[in-house]
Amino acid sequence: MAIDQSVEARTYAKVDRHIIPFLFLCYILAYLDRVNVGFAKLQMSKDLSLSDAAFATGAGIFFIGYFFFEVPSNILLKKYGARMWIARIMVTWGIVSSAMMFVTDEWTFYIGRFILGLAEAGFFPGVIFYLTLWYPSDKRSTRTAWFVSAIALAGVIGNPISGAIMDLFSGAFGLAGWQWLFLTEGIPSIIVGIWVIWYLDSSIEEAKWLSVEEKAMLARNLVTEDKHKTEHSVLDAFKSGKVYVLCAIYFTLMIGLYGIAFWLPTIIKAFGVQGYLSVGLLSAIPWGFATVGMLIISRHSDQTGERRWHYALNVTAGAIGLALSGVFASNPVVSIAFLSIGTLGVVGSMPLFWPIPSAFLAGTAAAAGIGIVNSVGNLGGYVGPNVTIWVKAISADPSAAMYCIAIILVIGAAITLLFIPKELRVKRAAPSGGSGRPLGTPAE
Repeated sequence: MAIDQSVEARTYAKVDRHIIPFLFLCYILAYLDRVNVGFAKLQMSKDLSLSDAAFATGAGIFFIGYFFFEVPSNILLKKYGARMWIARIMVTWGIVSSAMMFVTDEWTFYIGRFILGLAEAGFFPGVIFYLTLWYPSDKRSTRTAWFVSAIALAGVIGNPISGAIMDLFSGAFGLAGWQWLFLTEGIPSIIVGIWVIWYLDSSIEEAKWLSVEEKAMLARNLVTEDKHKTEHSVLDAFKSGKVYVLCAIYFTLMIGLYGIAFWLPTIIKAFGVQGYLSVGLLSAIPWGFATVGMLIISRHSDQTGERRWHYALNVTAGAIGLALSGVFASNPVVSIAFLSIGTLGVVGSMPLFWPIPSAFLAGTAAAAGIGIVNSVGNLGGYVGPNVTIWVKAISADPSAAMYCIAIILVIGAAITLLFIPKELRVKRAAPSGGSGRPLGTPAE
């Protein structure tokens, strides 16, 4: 049965309006609670006598806890539904993030970050899986970009807010600025997590804001796509070689992302910038550039259905940007310009990457596979902050860490082109009932 494309477009626009802005808000809070430690470092390192090595270990240990609970969390989300499970994740991480204000030394810092990783595990891959329950592959990169752009926007608005909190509240009621930072940025996650219970629907069938006809059309598009996917069970996900290739690629990308996210405020402050708010405002520039660029690139990827070359070229451009930011480190204006290109290359590649697993994984395999890729790949979040420390041991060049991260990103781009098969190219879907080639099938 053919469906009017204008009706289909209006229905997807309706879905967009209902779920994307809300998920966007949730991820801004998640990302702020994950990386605000980069800003807190500017003050807490002195207060708690934390060395750069101790900070890097604590920043990265988050991803160890994250790793252990990621796949089980995503499978439980599939079993119990996104609404209750995402609410549980947000409330838990909000409580733990706020409790970081009670950190007193190196070891309590490590413990707090590890528990925060356990609490947040499953949120990002859970949302990526959740999008597969609403959108077919050819519509998913742009929606993923809208969601992932929360990372960039969190940098745009979060860095100045974090700086302002630390400037304005330092010493209030006997608390340091970094303590106020953890408290004030943790509480909103608890509030929004409770809101999830009333707002979010776990499936198309639950959505009371859709008509019967709209639900049927959305479900039919997903069923048509899933017929052409080859892997459906949890075991399929663990046995898939493509899943482990994706783990390796995402590992390199996360080294770049968290190498930037955790150290950017420190890099900016090293230019001689005074005041936490000023550091926050300048730190927002690369994230703002990445926000605009990622939406343009992901839209073009959806329009063409091509993922591999979009990803590889964007990551490579980002690697070049990071390397040149190190070359011109003595010139703050030029360095920030190249840091902006580097940030776009990393953050802007995430929405190009995530439609790839769901091109061949369906059902429980999708939940497990996305969880595997995200958990293993996010171990790069442990490596990224530590690259600076490790490289210092073998090179006196302060920009050597940027060069190292750039090389790792290029390796990830090469793996993408060498090992991701061309048949995973996403074809634009024909209208329901049309005669177009199914998604995920090889090009003629």
